[in-house]
Amino acid sequence: MGNGYVLELENITKSYFGTTVLKGVNLAVKPGEIHALVGENGAGKSTLMNILFGMGVIFETGGFEGQIKLDGQGVEITSPRKAMELGIGMVHQEFMLLPGFSVAENVKLNREPTRDNVIARVFGPKLRTLDEPIMRRDTRSAMDKLGLSIDELALVATLPVGYMQFVEIAREIDKQHVKVLVFDEPTAVLTESEAATLLSAMKQLAAEGIAILFITHRLSEVMEVADNITILRDGEVVSRLERKDAKVERIAELMVGRKIERAALPPRKREPSDGDVILQIRNLRVDMPGERVRGLDLTVRRGEILGIGGLAGHGKVGIANGVLGLYPAEGEVFKNGQRITLNDPKRALLSGMAFVSEDRRGVGLLLDESVEMNLVLTAMQVQNKFLRPGAIPGLRLEDRASIRQHALDFIKRLDIRCTGPTQMVRRLSGGNQQKVCLGRAFTMEPEIMWVSEPTRGIDVGAKQLVLDLLVKFNTEHNMTIIMTSSELAELRKVCDRIAIVYEGRIAGILSPDASDTEFGLMMAGMGAARKEVV
Repeated sequence: MGNGYVLELENITKSYFGTTVLKGVNLAVKPGEIHALVGENGAGKSTLMNILFGMGVIFETGGFEGQIKLDGQGVEITSPRKAMELGIGMVHQEFMLLPGFSVAENVKLNREPTRDNVIARVFGPKLRTLDEPIMRRDTRSAMDKLGLSIDELALVATLPVGYMQFVEIAREIDKQHVKVLVFDEPTAVLTESEAATLLSAMKQLAAEGIAILFITHRLSEVMEVADNITILRDGEVVSRLERKDAKVERIAELMVGRKIERAALPPRKREPSDGDVILQIRNLRVDMPGERVRGLDLTVRRGEILGIGGLAGHGKVGIANGVLGLYPAEGEVFKNGQRITLNDPKRALLSGMAFVSEDRRGVGLLLDESVEMNLVLTAMQVQNKFLRPGAIPGLRLEDRASIRQHALDFIKRLDIRCTGPTQMVRRLSGGNQQKVCLGRAFTMEPEIMWVSEPTRGIDVGAKQLVLDLLVKFNTEHNMTIIMTSSELAELRKVCDRIAIVYEGRIAGILSPDASDTEFGLMMAGMGAARKEVV
């Protein structure tokens, strides 16, 4: 093996449409090593893993520069199948399971053992039958390695979300000759006990000689299992650390540290003040898998842009989802002194709040409906806007003329690039889909707009347009914006204050111009809570 490395990524460079997202990245992993790859969203981790696994999106966008070596030999990985043939497995962040199939069928998918029968002897091997006892045996063996008692005959659709993640992992470790196993945010949907089980299984797999690349935002897990740590920032390796030399606060600081250009925000008619509170949250608890909130207190000033940041899995995304009723919540929320009923999305919307979900394709949009219908639907259903009296008393019909005019106005105001108001939203780019989500929320004319991960999955130019729109809503309409984002740099550009969430609670509130060290310590749960009066 020469230098002892099973996997080497040498000078990997990748650009998308003129934007360089990986800049000469080098990474090397030895057999039996758990190597953590950490960085903020957008740092380049997923792109690097897509290159390693031969994902089509890489080659459809011009390929990449650099070299991949396995056991010291250069290899060309042009497809996931090729990666698997070479001994590389990947546990993806988004499940790739067939819910109507059993656990065993998913674990052995495309590698099903078969056995002979009378018909196959006559008509050929294509008519061989599945060897179900071997499928169950192999699946049971993989589950035992993970320390789980999941029934191998159970349908995947009946399993809890956390168990689905273990089925994904079992499928990879069941494959023969696995040399490198990539875990992409494997604990994001797991409970604490399930995460502990997974980390234990990772150690066991490494002890058997499998090299593990562990992508995670949870730095406590990095410190628990990683042998070595590579930190990416803006597509570059900024540091490599052995675990014995690493500290959580230093890792966090290296992840977020960069020059921040604070946007010159337009003047407001009235600046936010501590004496004018629009929203109070007390002891909020939200049962959102992977983003649980555990007794959070927060005060929001009228007319401000409040950022909510923190590492993935610590609950920042759960706050809006709990307040708006998308996940079970407990606690107290007061708007303008009036208590808001939790676990009731319609009541939350009627109270003068709107929500742009982080899941724009799954929750935020009706993909097979038109731009105009997506813009008005929530206001129509909740506020009875865009309706006119029908011929029968009590019957209300869509006011097509007002819907069309509203859509045309918003397409122009938000610069939604489309063929017209009747275009299906599915056909829009990610950035324009996000503008439609913002337009739908703004149509509600809310006092408070919750915006979760507003720039996720859209290109650099569209990101800036979305941020500009949020600032415009805030300054021109005195709309209070509560913006949750994994990209701290964006929060620091446009927010008045930034609340950092750690382990489901507010660790502290910082000014956007606080130092990288302060943000790093706060995100690692090691900074003293501090409130900046801006």
